[in-house]
Amino acid sequence: MLLAIDTSTAQVGLALYDGTQVLGEMTWTTRQHHTTELAPALSGLLSRSGVSMNMVSALGVAIGPGSFTSLRVGLSLVKGIALARRMPVVGIKTLDIIAAAQPVGKHPLVTVVRAGRSRIALGWYKNIKNEWQAEGEVRGATVDDLAAEIESPTYVAGEFTAEERGRLARKRVNVLLASPVKCVRRPSILAELAWARWQDNRVDDAALLAPIYLHVAGTPIQ
Repeated sequence: MLLAIDTSTAQVGLALYDGTQVLGEMTWTTRQHHTTELAPALSGLLSRSGVSMNMVSALGVAIGPGSFTSLRVGLSLVKGIALARRMPVVGIKTLDIIAAAQPVGKHPLVTVVRAGRSRIALGWYKNIKNEWQAEGEVRGATVDDLAAEIESPTYVAGEFTAEERGRLARKRVNVLLASPVKCVRRPSILAELAWARWQDNRVDDAALLAPIYLHVAGTPIQ
């Protein structure tokens, strides 16, 4: 059994996965209450799924980019569990979780998460052998920066407000915007990605695992 935890942004997610089925999954939007909400939510998910922590053998965690504070909450919990119970840990990039949920097509893909201070973190992906592969570095930008950058048909998925979706939709010829449902980061997808790496023995050192932050003027985005 693998437990997946994603606290990259205000969208929080937990999932329990055993390689053949998702035993439990929950997502919710928090208002900067990651610290107080995460542990009770995990306890509730375990209880409703009929699972105890003794049945969990590995952990998957989203490592960013995202909010500086929220990423620390999830990673701290995962590290604590891993070190106390000597469990393997797999860190998955947050933008990869969104990309894995998108149908593979002929156009490039951009995935987006909130990065604080009205900014977004974005990553570009290319269809290679019928799966999305990241291209280039993760960058900070604004939604207007992204809209200006897209000059040919491009799939776009991620966290946007209604107003931002409207601004992107004005470039409807080139911006192929995923539905809101496909823009939610599913913790079960994080679990599946982490499970595959765990099965290949490609795990991370819990003590050394660090979140991916974007910086503005040398300061992590809050």
